[in-house]
Amino acid sequence: MSNSAAAESSTEKGERLRREGVVIRTYDLWKTYVMGDQTINAVSGVDIEIKRGEYVAIMGPSGSGKSTLMNLIGCLDSPSKGEYYINGRLVSSMTDDELARIRNKEIGFVFQTFNLLPRATSLHNVELPLIYNGTPPRERLEKAKQALAQVDLTKRMDHKPNELSGGQRQRVAIARALVNNPSILLADEPTGNLDTATGVEIMALFQRLHDEGNTIVLVTHEHDIALHAHRVIHIRDGKVERDEVVPH
Repeated sequence: MSNSAAAESSTEKGERLRREGVVIRTYDLWKTYVMGDQTINAVSGVDIEIKRGEYVAIMGPSGSGKSTLMNLIGCLDSPSKGEYYINGRLVSSMTDDELARIRNKEIGFVFQTFNLLPRATSLHNVELPLIYNGTPPRERLEKAKQALAQVDLTKRMDHKPNELSGGQRQRVAIARALVNNPSILLADEPTGNLDTATGVEIMALFQRLHDEGNTIVLVTHEHDIALHAHRVIHIRDGKVERDEVVPH
């Protein structure tokens, strides 16, 4: 446990972070892989804090550790060492089942490859997280329709992915990420499979969602995409190289 952690219990620390409006807080976070006789530190002692309502890009070249850090923040993986709090809850020591519940409730994922079910309509794709957490059918339908309206896709709710453009598919994926009203939207290279003009449209949508109060964490290797955020955390060799505010 780090010195800062020793001063207060994890419960006290969680309550303090919640009071301060901190959604994401990592303390000396590590992810280490052992490959044969080699030890690789993909994430090396990362300390970051992201408050409610922030729009942050995590940027770094391929192999910098940004994807590993994203997996830790998204509760898709557990750290080898250190502490991670989301909304005041210590998730670095949770079981797989507890992590799955946190992923469903607290985090809205947007992936580069959309990850939509090909035979399902836009509406059904957006409903999926609500099916997993047991939301009643009528409420589920209403929430899914509202999420599609947020991304201007009301007229495409009965269309399947192969009947939609790349930009529309990503909008469906964003609606699915929004449907649970998560604490953070976590977007991994969200424009990576889109042409430039469509990418600009999607980034404009993220800006609008941020203006509406959503906390957004964007993972990218593209400098121009990162500049859409209001703060950029640069990762290199598994460490935070610098953390800067982007003037807008």
